[in-house]
Amino acid sequence: MGREFIDLFEEWAIDYDKSVVGEDPQYREVFSNYEQILDAVVGESLGTVAEFGVGTGNLTIKLLKAGHNVFAIEPSKAMREIAKKKIPSLSIIDGDFLDYPTFAEQIDTIVSTYAFHHLTDNEKKTAIKKFAALLPSTGKIIFADTMFRTVKDKQKKIAEAIRKSHHDLADDLQREYYPTIDTMKNTFETSNFDVSFRQMNDFVWIIIASKK
Repeated sequence: MGREFIDLFEEWAIDYDKSVVGEDPQYREVFSNYEQILDAVVGESLGTVAEFGVGTGNLTIKLLKAGHNVFAIEPSKAMREIAKKKIPSLSIIDGDFLDYPTFAEQIDTIVSTYAFHHLTDNEKKTAIKKFAALLPSTGKIIFADTMFRTVKDKQKKIAEAIRKSHHDLADDLQREYYPTIDTMKNTFETSNFDVSFRQMNDFVWIIIASKK
């Protein structure tokens, strides 16, 4: 899962929960409607859940409260430590979208928030193909992440961030692998999923993919 970005995760971990509530002006729009985004992912989830990119555990807490059994996967040690403090009973696997152990139970839903963009387009295809093989015929993938209708829209957001002197955000948008809607639609459909998209703020969309 974009292990080349691990150092960034380690640095961000201590301040991540401040960012999601809007304390960092550069990322305030990215995390707009954050609680509603998490709730929407939970609302679409069924059965036993594998969560990739657990981060500090905010989505995990909601999934557990909703009664789901959760297999938690997170590559960042610093993020895992914070999540463990919030949920002491939770076992968190050191893994990522491409490298994870065999699960002890059938996984019904695979979820992730603010993480899938760490993979290149080719890595995204590989991950979704593996998930298709992992899920049953009724399985679902529910992701929430930054993506754009077009490359032009992405470039507009980068230019806007630069105008606002939000240089960390501008660098982030240029450094990582934020996809277009069409790219994601093709990736899921190629692996035999019906897929739809719901926009939650100016950056984040929810992907709802049901295995055919």
